[in-house]
Amino acid sequence: MSDELIGAIEAPRLETGPVLGHDAAARTMVDALQGGRLAHAWLISGPKGIGKSTLAWRFARRVLAAEDAAIQDHGIETDPDHPDIRKIMAGSHPDCRLVRRSLTKKSPYRFRTEISVEDVREASTFLHHTAGQSAWRCLIVDAADEMNTNAQNALLKVLEEPPARTLILLIAHAPSRLLPTIRSRCRSLTLRALTNPQVVEILARKNSGLSEADLQIISDISDGSPGRALELAQAGGLELYHQLMELVEPLPRIDTERLHAASDRFGGASGEAGYRTFLEILKWWLLRHIREGATSRGQGALEPWLKAWEKIDELASRADSVNLDRKQVVLNTFIELSAAAQG
Repeated sequence: MSDELIGAIEAPRLETGPVLGHDAAARTMVDALQGGRLAHAWLISGPKGIGKSTLAWRFARRVLAAEDAAIQDHGIETDPDHPDIRKIMAGSHPDCRLVRRSLTKKSPYRFRTEISVEDVREASTFLHHTAGQSAWRCLIVDAADEMNTNAQNALLKVLEEPPARTLILLIAHAPSRLLPTIRSRCRSLTLRALTNPQVVEILARKNSGLSEADLQIISDISDGSPGRALELAQAGGLELYHQLMELVEPLPRIDTERLHAASDRFGGASGEAGYRTFLEILKWWLLRHIREGATSRGQGALEPWLKAWEKIDELASRADSVNLDRKQVVLNTFIELSAAAQG
């Protein structure tokens, strides 16, 4: 198995970032624990990359080490050097279990597209065991909306008759995909996207080495998701952003030489990630352009840009469904932008 896959499997257990921007949710969970009113199941939902997993793992650590008086008065945060916390971070705590999409059993190893019923049944067996070290057993499902129907029904049985002193934390990007009966048996916490300054703060803490201006750009594009901001920074998003700015600056004129040079990099298997990131940034720029225009120009002036948005979105969707040439998609996208700029 490759090092990349091993790292992907272990990453959630190694979550070390502080909870930022979700103070109210963290306080709600800690108050329930300290007040003896801890629900056996919590549904933590919200957009991807905003810190749902960080919050869930922080609370799992707090609950599993709850008997230690040294950490009882520090909110949701715990000492990473505490022996129990170190075990959770290493994925070796006997009373903490993660359920996520599992790997295929044969090479080439890939993550399955959904969480299977076997994964949930195994976790259910774990919950019925006697706690080995803590007073609690904790199960984290990340992401719960990736469970197939059979897996959800298996989890529902656990939620209907939960073993004593068990904590189930469901992380969901799209909670509407869960069975209504699952949602009704969980205490719900809906997290919101972070503010731009909060995203900037998280990026800065990661020692990204980006300038203040670049931090602002990445934060703007991420739309309140520090997870996405980090992905953009690591995937060359800044370079693609600056390329895009060079291409849209002369509109309605198209710098064909520069456009062809930029789109050439999106060919082949190695170019797919850059292509998708480029389109994401382009759509972000176009939406911002439309929003800014709504406050400074009349509806008539916005109409060509709205039509361009619809055509570009349709073009990108069709490209995925019929495997269109990526370079041609980018070229056609700028033809639409040029037409919009001409009014």
